[in-house]
Amino acid sequence: MRRVLATAGHVDHGKSTLVQALTGRDPDRLREERERGLTIQLGYAWTTLPSGAEVAFVDVPGHQRFVGTMLSGLGPAPAVVFVVAADRGWQAQSSEHLAAVRAPGITDGLLVLTRCDPADEPQRDQVRTEATRRLTEAGLDVPAVEVSAVRGDGMDALRVALDDPAGRLSEPDPGAPVRLWGDRSFSVSGAGTVVTGTLGAGTVRAGDRLTLLDHGRAREVSVRGLHSRDSAREEVGPVSRVAVNLRRVESDEVGRSLALLTPGAFELASVIDVALTEVAVTESAHLPRQMQGEGDHDRGVDRATLHVGSLDIAVHVRPLADGLARLSADVDLPWRVGDRAILRDAGSRRLWAVRVLDVDPLPLTRRGAAGRRGQALTAAGPSPEAPAGVRLTSRAADHAGVLDRLGLEAPSSAVQHGDWWIDPDALQLWRDRLAKAVRARHASDALSAGLPLAEAARSPGLPTHLPTAPGQALVPTLAAEVELTVTDGRVHDAAAAGLGPAEAGIAALEERLRGTPFVAADRGELADLGLGTAELAAAERLGRVMRLPDEVVLLPDAPARAMRVLAGLEQPFTLSRARQALGTTRRVAVPLLEHLDARGWTRRVDGTLREVAR
Repeated sequence: MRRVLATAGHVDHGKSTLVQALTGRDPDRLREERERGLTIQLGYAWTTLPSGAEVAFVDVPGHQRFVGTMLSGLGPAPAVVFVVAADRGWQAQSSEHLAAVRAPGITDGLLVLTRCDPADEPQRDQVRTEATRRLTEAGLDVPAVEVSAVRGDGMDALRVALDDPAGRLSEPDPGAPVRLWGDRSFSVSGAGTVVTGTLGAGTVRAGDRLTLLDHGRAREVSVRGLHSRDSAREEVGPVSRVAVNLRRVESDEVGRSLALLTPGAFELASVIDVALTEVAVTESAHLPRQMQGEGDHDRGVDRATLHVGSLDIAVHVRPLADGLARLSADVDLPWRVGDRAILRDAGSRRLWAVRVLDVDPLPLTRRGAAGRRGQALTAAGPSPEAPAGVRLTSRAADHAGVLDRLGLEAPSSAVQHGDWWIDPDALQLWRDRLAKAVRARHASDALSAGLPLAEAARSPGLPTHLPTAPGQALVPTLAAEVELTVTDGRVHDAAAAGLGPAEAGIAALEERLRGTPFVAADRGELADLGLGTAELAAAERLGRVMRLPDEVVLLPDAPARAMRVLAGLEQPFTLSRARQALGTTRRVAVPLLEHLDARGWTRRVDGTLREVAR
């Protein structure tokens, strides 16, 4: 398994020469780079150390104009070979590059003093002492090696020394999702479009289908072929410099702001909440005034450049609290919580280490919302469950697939409902609100059937900010937990159900039907009893009566009683014969027999005859 090291240091301090001496490969292979003698794009070379470990070097530019490209090169490198020329010493741009090394959290590596041949011993000692002090103060307490790459002095000792940081590096995961940040794209005659980048994790195979994200636009593409370490490959694993040939993609269709992704493995978003830690090039240790909010932090908006992967994107910076901000770009980028990036203010040349706390957070729409969001993020602290907990608290619920894409596990306190994870405090609030809404409806209308499911979902404020929020599907669970019942698409309180003033009328109707079960009251008689549509519907819901078409109201046991009578008739029988046997009118007999037909208790023989089903 290969490890990767970045080389960093001032221009013309011998980084590219050092890499060539170590690997036998010239990282300045582009014609423009060779002609200018300056590393512009990211060079890449590899070698095998005395221990047998294979180490790759990302040779990043040292010229001030290309600091942005340098930041891109440091992205996938967890250790650094920091180069200082012994005959020139520490310089201003060395400090800039040290800040860039600190920003992504690199703390391991090696200090290499190059060009030792033209420097005398006192000069070498002075440069070594100063460089070691500066690196140590920055958190890079690393050993130093003195070399002359041109003459070969110290190169064997350097190869041995490189084994230590290489051996400490964790192995990249070949099974991880692919997120290949493209740093170049070009067309090859007969092959089509090729995208190059440094694969830090995951494996790319010929024939893979990947998501191409370019300037915020995502589409599916197919891998036609791969090239790595000067040869065609069927698959390439980490850490590798790789050229990916895309099928049926024109070179003018892609730019430099692109990434190749495992489909569905990352959350695409233009807004992120982040923790910011300034990595000062100077002695300043605080956010500059234009990056700080005032009062409730709703007014400190500014622009800066976000460096992530191989991309540099202009972003709006909205402070949330000290060390916390919301970054908004004009395009979607692929994120996971915990991702690291670098924020750079081109004007002041200041850098901030960025750690992603939340992706696609809810909008800050109310006054003071930024301050409250900052307080919530601050209060969550550094717990591993904190990002998912803060996210659930703000959203109330989140889909399990989204948490997977963000690389988050649901907090231990979260409640699972289907594919959703729900904040327990939100769940309790929904229960209370649902119970209050349903009982308020019963209190205002004694005959109410309760709340329809859609209305019940709105009443407790179930989440609507997501495309397929739990909504109505969660209502039956909430209802059961607060002793409510769902019947015929309505949530009601069985204990509160009653007929109120209609009780006397229903009782009178029941008494009448017990004696003559098939002699239904007509509209006028029902009105005299104070029984309208609402009262009868409530009585039916409580199982006190049954209603048939044409406002025929009978007792619930009327169908069973009718069957006992009809079974005693000569089969088949006519409507007239059934009406006479039941002692009722055609108005009652027709809907009653149709009801029995529908239940399969009777069936038609022809247009005029029925029989009891056996």
